[in-house]
Amino acid sequence: MDLTDPTRAITPTLDGPILAVLASAGRPLTIGEVAVQVPRGSEIGVRKAVARLVDQGIVTATQMGRNLVHELNREHIAAPAAQALAGLRAELWKRMRETLAGWTVKPVYASVFGSAARRDGGPESDIDLLLVHPNLPGDKRPPKREKGFWELVNEVALGMASQAPSALSGDQWHGQVDQLRVKVQRWTGNALQVVDVSVWQWAEMRRTDPALFEQIARDGVTVAGQPTNFALAPSRLK
Repeated sequence: MDLTDPTRAITPTLDGPILAVLASAGRPLTIGEVAVQVPRGSEIGVRKAVARLVDQGIVTATQMGRNLVHELNREHIAAPAAQALAGLRAELWKRMRETLAGWTVKPVYASVFGSAARRDGGPESDIDLLLVHPNLPGDKRPPKREKGFWELVNEVALGMASQAPSALSGDQWHGQVDQLRVKVQRWTGNALQVVDVSVWQWAEMRRTDPALFEQIARDGVTVAGQPTNFALAPSRLK
């Protein structure tokens, strides 16, 4: 799937992104406004495609002062298809949230980042996902921290997780992650690239890899957990 323009999965023409833009708009748009929002095509191409859609009745054209504006005809029998085109990205996030919510061992926090979140990836781009799991048996606590720090981090995480450490299963967790990779590939055609870290590792990465935190804070799409609570909690414990 083209992560910049998911409508390419349905149609290679400009009709798809134009209908998606008009379905998402809360007001009528001029040709210029549509052309700015579609991820591909020239203004001339957009103008021709919009004229064709007006002829089909799914887009209406109205003169407002000196401007000719266009909007989706939501009474058209094909309007639900246009709304579905507009919601393809949201549908992916919805499926990921529902899948993660159904896991036996749930993530403390999960966020899509990178090109998929920024909407600038192509059909060959991976979908990058940060998964922060509760500390599993065998997870090692990073060194070089004052006594009690990691215990506090773990306490914060467990306050947001539904399982106690004794109930966690590393095999279950990794099996779930593998299944999610298969599902996302089926849903989109794109590979899922997972950054899978424990709560302890994630807290330490705030210090060792601040760029990742900045990227997620700026572009990330949360699909599990509460970033305003968990993502900031470790820094407050420094």
